[in-house]
Amino acid sequence: MVVEPAAGPGEWRADDVRGNEAWIVRLDEEHRREVLAAVRATERSTDSRPTATNRQADPRPAPAADPALDPGSADGFPLPTLGPVLGRVREELVDGRGFVLVRGVPVEEMTQREREVAAVGLARHVGEVMPQGPEQAPLMHVRDTGSDPSEGRTRSYEHRGRLGYHSDPYDVVALLCVRPAKAGGLSAIVSSVAVHNEIVRLRPDLAEELYRPWWHDRRTGDGPDSFYTKPICVRRPDGGLSIAYGPDYLRSAQRCASVPPLTAAQLEVMALLDELTNDPRFAMTMELQAGDMQFLNNHVVLHSRTAFEDHPEPERRRHLLRLWVTVPRNGTDTTAC
Repeated sequence: MVVEPAAGPGEWRADDVRGNEAWIVRLDEEHRREVLAAVRATERSTDSRPTATNRQADPRPAPAADPALDPGSADGFPLPTLGPVLGRVREELVDGRGFVLVRGVPVEEMTQREREVAAVGLARHVGEVMPQGPEQAPLMHVRDTGSDPSEGRTRSYEHRGRLGYHSDPYDVVALLCVRPAKAGGLSAIVSSVAVHNEIVRLRPDLAEELYRPWWHDRRTGDGPDSFYTKPICVRRPDGGLSIAYGPDYLRSAQRCASVPPLTAAQLEVMALLDELTNDPRFAMTMELQAGDMQFLNNHVVLHSRTAFEDHPEPERRRHLLRLWVTVPRNGTDTTAC
């Protein structure tokens, strides 16, 4: 097969966006008040407002059955002036660069419970919130649990080590920063379309490997259901490109006895992907601050995180809320990105 370069607004290089704040949406005071009002109206409607004694609590993720965290429609979380802004965020994710940073969510004025409600409510205005993990919860808490990243079933959100560039399931991943780390933990992103096109230019023979089946690991256990095959790159009917990549999960698939070893060509293309995604011509880092909510289109953006050092006090440690979102186009296609 002959692999052609992909085109579209999802192709950018670091110099195109570095020092340019067009991808940052800053919430004004009216927006912030709307978020707080919507959160507290939701809490009142479910009769589940937290007490003063647990205001600083840092609980485990709430189950999906929690009515206040029901990933319903945007109508259930009214944002009269911010809602249209988030609609434009959705358009930028689907038809633009593929990433947006919303800055100024008033997390400092909320309890932990209210932050969870806010994260789900804001994400509803971008698309449909999807369940995660064994509890099928609408969000996951991203923080270091002391898990060993070299252990086969450790998830990337459970440790403080560096993450390889990867994409998450579903159209969009959203991260609401509650607290940054003491040091490190920078978010890094790269246009997977630009990286794909560079591989096509440099090594067209290796580009073909991206469209062949690869073994992936869901890390849901040791049984056969944890392992599956699919290509890294798929061309969509509209001619766009969708890339699903996660080197850690490709390597950990090797723990299954029935999964064949990675071929020399696969190892070579992974090495080239690692080289290009860490190339400053392509990669851009950002430091998420408390109240930042990052949205990334998983089809056209790969993301990573640098290793981090945490504060010793539990209440000061790095903490993000992660959501997975599908984004319909024209009200029908739930994989429109």
